[in-house]
Amino acid sequence: MALAVSPLAPAYFPELPVIEGVRFASCQAGVRYKNRTDVMLAELAEGTTVAGVFTRSSTRSAAVLDCQAKNGVASSGRAAILVNSGNSNAFTGKNGAEAVASLCKAVSAELGIDESRVFTSSTGVIGEPLPHERISAKLGELSASLDANGIEGAARAIMTTDTFPKGSSATIIVDGKEVKIAGIAKGSGMIAPDMATMLVYIFTDAKIGHGALQSILTKNTDRTFNCITVDSDTSTSDTLLLAATGASGVDVTGNDDFAAALNAVMLDLAHQVVRDGEGATKFVEVRVTGAANDDDARKVSMAIANSPLVKTAIAGEDPNWGRVVMAVGKSGAAADRDLLQIRFGDILVAENGWVSPSYKEADAAAYMKGQELVIAVDMGLGQGISTVWTCDLTNVYIQINADYRS
Repeated sequence: MALAVSPLAPAYFPELPVIEGVRFASCQAGVRYKNRTDVMLAELAEGTTVAGVFTRSSTRSAAVLDCQAKNGVASSGRAAILVNSGNSNAFTGKNGAEAVASLCKAVSAELGIDESRVFTSSTGVIGEPLPHERISAKLGELSASLDANGIEGAARAIMTTDTFPKGSSATIIVDGKEVKIAGIAKGSGMIAPDMATMLVYIFTDAKIGHGALQSILTKNTDRTFNCITVDSDTSTSDTLLLAATGASGVDVTGNDDFAAALNAVMLDLAHQVVRDGEGATKFVEVRVTGAANDDDARKVSMAIANSPLVKTAIAGEDPNWGRVVMAVGKSGAAADRDLLQIRFGDILVAENGWVSPSYKEADAAAYMKGQELVIAVDMGLGQGISTVWTCDLTNVYIQINADYRS
C-alpha cells in the first residue's frame, strides 16, 4: 500500500559529511518490488574496523548469524556491507545460508575483498527464499557506481514500510583534528530491539581497535536503540554495524567526546525510527524515576510504552491516566500505590494513591493534542531510573500490517 510520509518526519534528509574511506552505491534489483531501489553496497577502505550488535531472537536470519560469526574475527583488509530490502531471508532453512554464502562470494569476487570481511543484511518478508541471483547480477553496476557521496541513496535502498530515509551525523575535534560520524537506519514496524535495532549502519573516520569500538557500541546501544519500541515485536533481522575507517588518523580509544558524539547519532537515529512508527502521529517519551532499581524502572517504562491501551488512548488524545496505573501494576516491578506520582508533561495527574487535587481534565486533554508528549512516573521507592521512547497506535498500523504481504 502507498504510505503517506509520517507527520513526525524531519523536514528533509540531513546533509551528512563524507566519511573518508567509505563509498556507497544503490540500485534496483527487483528483490520483491519493481521500480524500487532495494539494494545498497558500502565499500570500506583498508584497515577499517567493524563492530556490530545483533538481535537475540531465536529465529534470527541467516544474514544475522553470518555477521555474528564474522564480528571481530578478521580485523585487517578492506570490507563491504551489502543490504537488500523486500525479503528478510529469515526462516528459509538451508536456502538462507546458501544465499548469504553466494552473495558474500560474489561481492568478494567483484570487489577483491576477503569473504570474511563481507557483511550482508536483509529486511522484508519472512519465510520466502531470497532471490539472491537478482542481487548478484547487479554487483557490477553497484561496483561501477560507488561514490563517497552516495549515502542518501543507500538510506533509501534499505527502506521497507519506512516513509522517510533516516540519517544523522556529528563532527568533533580531537587533538585539533576533525573526526566525523555519519549513520543511516531503517525501521518502522516490528520494533522492540534486543541488542540492536532494525538495520543501522554507522561510519566514522576515527581510528580505534575492535575491542574498544565494540565496547562503546554495546554500551551506547543499551541507552539508545534498546530504549525504543513501536509495537513490542523484535525483528528476526535486527543488525547494527559500526565501521571505523581510521582515515582521519585520530585515535579515539578511551575518548569520552567520541563516545558521546556516537551516542548522539545513535539516539537521533533511534528517535527517527519511532517517529516513523507505522501509523504514528505522536512521539512519546516515557520517564520513570524513583524505582527500587534501574531494572524495575525499565520494566515499568517498557510496560507503559508497549501497552496497547496506553498507546490507543494517546492516539485518541485521551488523558486516560488509569491506563498508566494499569501498566505500572502489570510490569512486575515493585510498586506502592500510595507513593506513585504520574505526570503528563508538567501536569501532575495523580499522587498519594489518588487523582491530584490540582488536576484539571481539560488541561490534560489539551496537552494530549500535541505531537510531542511526555509521560512521567515517579515510583517513590528508590533511585532507579529509565527513559524510553514510543509512539501511539492507530488504525493505520493495522492497515499496514494486514496488507503487508499483499
